[in-house]
Amino acid sequence: MLTERRLKTSPMDGARLAKALDAQAALLPYALGVFAVSLPLFVWVGSFAANRAWMTASFAIFAINWGAFYAVVNWLRDDASQDLNRRARIQVLSGVLWALSVVQISAFAQGAGPARDTLLMLATAGAVLCTFFAAPYLPALLIIAPLAAAGPLVARFSQADTHQAGDLTWGATALALTLGMILNRMFRRQHDLAVSHEELVEERLQVLEAAERTARSKSDIVATLSHEIRNGLTGVTHVLAAAAGKGGRAAPSREQLNAALDAAQDLIAVLNATLDSETAESGRLNVETQPFDPVRLVQDLVLLDKPHAATKGLELAVHIDPLLKGRDKGAAVADALRTRQIIANILGNAVKYTVRGRIEVRVELRDGSVAVEVADTGPGLTSEEMEQAFEPFRRVERTGAGVNGAGLGLSLSRQLARLMGGALEARSAVGVGSCFTLTLPFDAVAECELEVELDAGPTEAPGTPRMMRVLIAEDDALNAAMLRAILEQLGHQVVHAQNGRRAADLAKIAEFDLLMLDHRMPVLDGPGAAASLRGADGPNRETPIIAVIEGDGEEASEFLDAGADIVLRKPVSVAAVARALADASALDRNTAKSEAA
Repeated sequence: MLTERRLKTSPMDGARLAKALDAQAALLPYALGVFAVSLPLFVWVGSFAANRAWMTASFAIFAINWGAFYAVVNWLRDDASQDLNRRARIQVLSGVLWALSVVQISAFAQGAGPARDTLLMLATAGAVLCTFFAAPYLPALLIIAPLAAAGPLVARFSQADTHQAGDLTWGATALALTLGMILNRMFRRQHDLAVSHEELVEERLQVLEAAERTARSKSDIVATLSHEIRNGLTGVTHVLAAAAGKGGRAAPSREQLNAALDAAQDLIAVLNATLDSETAESGRLNVETQPFDPVRLVQDLVLLDKPHAATKGLELAVHIDPLLKGRDKGAAVADALRTRQIIANILGNAVKYTVRGRIEVRVELRDGSVAVEVADTGPGLTSEEMEQAFEPFRRVERTGAGVNGAGLGLSLSRQLARLMGGALEARSAVGVGSCFTLTLPFDAVAECELEVELDAGPTEAPGTPRMMRVLIAEDDALNAAMLRAILEQLGHQVVHAQNGRRAADLAKIAEFDLLMLDHRMPVLDGPGAAASLRGADGPNRETPIIAVIEGDGEEASEFLDAGADIVLRKPVSVAAVARALADASALDRNTAKSEAA
């Protein structure tokens, strides 16, 4: 007996068709057995017929039909039968063969003499059987049943003395067709329930798989962060302990301070990559599309990495396509900051993993796109290792031993490239090196509107006063100390309030050039403090307010509605704070409110 098999067709209609054909296919072996058992009976009755030549031909047709039907039953076990349309046609045609055989038996009975009535009874039984076995598939039922019933009905009503028998034949075939329609309706209802059940199971499996994938991702995050944070914070703690004079140790050297700074920066990079990766995985990572100069971006990044390459004795060269040099128009159209993140990652990896040799960076135009290619003479990767390198939280043990990182750079870079309408491809050979190519859309007539600012140092933005009195409201001591350090590094005076109420009270009695308010604070939050300052008379009613938020758009809207002028997103950097101060110093309270990076 044939068992029901799940076919490749997935839509609802295809699933119903597959169920109907499976149900009919499950009956075909029984039909084969019934026709095989009927053959001796047909031979015995046919032996009483007068037209022996026609009887022999009928036996041959019966045997041919049986053989063809047997071949169809075997064919349904092959993979080729998974084409539903072809399978439906073949199953209908195999039923038509038996319907035509019933018609032929009815014609043979007309000249069979004394065996006529018995043969017509067998033909009527054959028509009923054809109706039953075609019932699961409605098109087959509507084609095969009338065709099979036509033979015995025409034969019965063709002679006046058999009209009464013809009425019985008509009633039997009509009843069989009615029961076949009822059976088909029951089959279809069962098939609908089965399809719905399978869809529900599939949906539950997808939810379970997503939950398992999320759990694995969270586990990888915890394992990665615990390792990286533990190692980084251990080094930072030792250096800070030495600076604090604990344990009788001498003050840390410049090399130790630089090592601690590098460890802290590595921790920030790991955390940022982890957060970006999780945001991208959940589909909430947004990119901006603006024209920018890819040549300048690449040149700036190479300039930053040259000291690291020189320290390792590596040659770092840049090749710019002549078509990109000296252009008045033409720009890459993508997110400049995310593009910088991608190129910085692949260029940093090239410097990090290349022990000797050279690194080449090429910027070219290719078929309406701009391609940034970074090639190195590093250890190289096999195809399996390259696939592993692009998987989140996976690192190649052969080349990554002793190198810090979360294993997220390449996977996140590829996601970012796709979000910007580009691609990040790689090719590599063991012992030769690797080549990573980033392609982005390029507009030949666009003008660059976005200059990429590299956070290379505390450069002072144009328009920033030499000194400003700044009131910061921040309840977190570490964040407050960091913000104070940045502001003092930029040459400004700082007054710190631990909550929004204290900041509002200080702003009512002392004059400040700028207010920086954190969003979440006890007693009175940032938006509440901003609204209080804007609604009360005092020396700081029109003073610019910079809102410091975690990055939520709702927080920014709430702050701006309360009276803030500029939004500064955490984690803050020297360049971002300097840019926000420059915007605040040039701010006209009558102009539209803006947002800083």
